[in-house]
Amino acid sequence: MEFFKIRRDIPFMRHALLFNVISIVTFLLAVFFLWHKGLNFSIEFTGGTVMEVSYDKAADVDGIRRTLEQAGYSDPQVQNFGSSRDVLIRLPLREGQSTAQLSQEVMKALQAHDAGAQLQRVEFVGPQVGRELAENGALALLVTSLGIMAYLALRFEWKFGVATVLANLHDVVIILGFFAFFQWEFSLPVLAAVLAVLGYSVNESVVIADRIRENFRKMRKASVTEIIDNAITRTISRTIITHGSTQMVVLAMLFFGGPALHNFALALTIGICCGVYSAALVMASIVRWLGIRREDLVRPVRERKEEAVV
Repeated sequence: MEFFKIRRDIPFMRHALLFNVISIVTFLLAVFFLWHKGLNFSIEFTGGTVMEVSYDKAADVDGIRRTLEQAGYSDPQVQNFGSSRDVLIRLPLREGQSTAQLSQEVMKALQAHDAGAQLQRVEFVGPQVGRELAENGALALLVTSLGIMAYLALRFEWKFGVATVLANLHDVVIILGFFAFFQWEFSLPVLAAVLAVLGYSVNESVVIADRIRENFRKMRKASVTEIIDNAITRTISRTIITHGSTQMVVLAMLFFGGPALHNFALALTIGICCGVYSAALVMASIVRWLGIRREDLVRPVRERKEEAVV
């Protein structure tokens, strides 16, 4: 299905050098902000206090969050837990304050707002758990990248594997760079969004790579540049339909999903935009720079005839 059909190929590769310069500059800026500012890790990574509070009626999650912010607690995480009357509160520990003292002060503020608030349990999440989560997240990212490279190298050619991994890591680093620059909270849902972006970007890269391979078979007299331009141009309509539909759902979560889903949807929004750009312009241009040839994807006719005779 196509909303429109472009008759003439758009010369994307004519501006490949410009696209690569933009990507490199953006990537280096993201790395700089990650090194200079670092990520604003949530309590899952840094350690903090987890409290379960119940109410005698449906809990006002936004009201609880505002109450905690007015009490001086920055970035409180409040969400329903089990039922509409139970909430889970995550707070970072203050310096020189124990978990017991923190829970007492929080309950005093909550009961001043609603006398029906009752503390069910309180526990401390240590930074050791955070280190394990960070290590497991980094390991998942590494294994995913290696799996992507192996899959594309086997299905297409090793140059596509290298180009796709570089393009996808470009997306991941830019997402992390945004979170470092604006100091948005980096939590487990955000980590899940980053890993989801990896798989999402791979899908677009595979579509374009498949069209490039198909063009090498059909466009016998065309140059590599013309083949890549045609492949990107012919997938534009599909890209708009697919990513436009996905982006509408993500934007709905971003604007109407509340604070619990805000950073998750924000990471996906950045990742989708970067994924479309990197698959079409970064991955394709890197494949071109690596010197992809028709012989890499299409076996010569003579070899096929010789095999048939044997």
